[in-house]
Amino acid sequence: MIHLKLSLACVVLMTNYLNASIPIVMNTWNFTQATQKVWSVMEQGSLSALDAVTIGCTACEEYQCDHTVGYGGSPDENGETTLDAMIFDGATMNMGAVGGLRRIKNVISVARLVLEQTKHSFLVGDSATEFAKNFNFKEESLSTNYSTDLWKKWQANRCQPNFWQNVYPDPTTSCGPYKLIDLPNDIPMKEEWKFFASDNHDTIGMIAIDENGNIVAGTSTNGANHKIPGRVGDSPIPGAGAYADNEVGAAVATGDGDIMMRFLPSFLAVEEMRRGATPTKAAKVAINRIVKKYPDFFGAVLVSTRKGEFGAACNGMDSFPFSVASKNLDGVVLKTVDCSSSIY
Repeated sequence: MIHLKLSLACVVLMTNYLNASIPIVMNTWNFTQATQKVWSVMEQGSLSALDAVTIGCTACEEYQCDHTVGYGGSPDENGETTLDAMIFDGATMNMGAVGGLRRIKNVISVARLVLEQTKHSFLVGDSATEFAKNFNFKEESLSTNYSTDLWKKWQANRCQPNFWQNVYPDPTTSCGPYKLIDLPNDIPMKEEWKFFASDNHDTIGMIAIDENGNIVAGTSTNGANHKIPGRVGDSPIPGAGAYADNEVGAAVATGDGDIMMRFLPSFLAVEEMRRGATPTKAAKVAINRIVKKYPDFFGAVLVSTRKGEFGAACNGMDSFPFSVASKNLDGVVLKTVDCSSSIY
């Protein structure tokens, strides 16, 4: 795991790698094992983009990447790990997503079932679990010794930190259950505080472009540590966690999902490229749209054109790593974006 020092209001402009080619696969963070798992097959030209994203996200779920993807990480306030995922097909503009999936490990595969076996786009919670069981997915606990210990330490620390505000008892010093308190109309709501960082982000976001030029973007995550049960972040939201269009390219996002989903950064980045922006500029526009309202938010966007040219931008950290594999790059490489203090 790469540890990144936190800095406020950092935005980056990175060089476009114009010599990139297809097929190509890339993903957020230093999850190179997942990238390699895909590329070992994809470089032979025999893997569709849909299969590539499914294989890559599944690998991260099995490897429990940074304990932010897959089972055994990020317990909610009840100590349970739940999962979110999405897969978005840029050829058909169709998608499948699941949110708050309980007791099923292979969340990206369930999302793909929603894409291919239903006319819906998004299933959630226990009903998504029943849907998965109908296709013979095994129902099992997603907790591990690691996630249980994490939850117990959080409880012993008076449930700090948590995601509550304007309730009683004081959520900054006490555990719940919490009750609503009446606030005078002239007293503003408390400012949102920073919780996400390089050791508490979430999500693998992956983009794959196969030899036929088909583009797929996908995500998989176990969400935010100690989230309020029922919370779903940006990862399975189309245009927020991921977006793809064969005519243009794709983008994936990672970071503070509660903020990022309000701005649809993946959709915005793709639309900026449709208007002629480079992937770097598109990523920077998407990040800066958020920075204007939340200057110290934590997050990053990874963007690719339909030809495999890529760029990224980030905020709230010193640097952002991502993994890329293509023949022109001679296999899997880890790229790191340095975040600057300039605001576009």
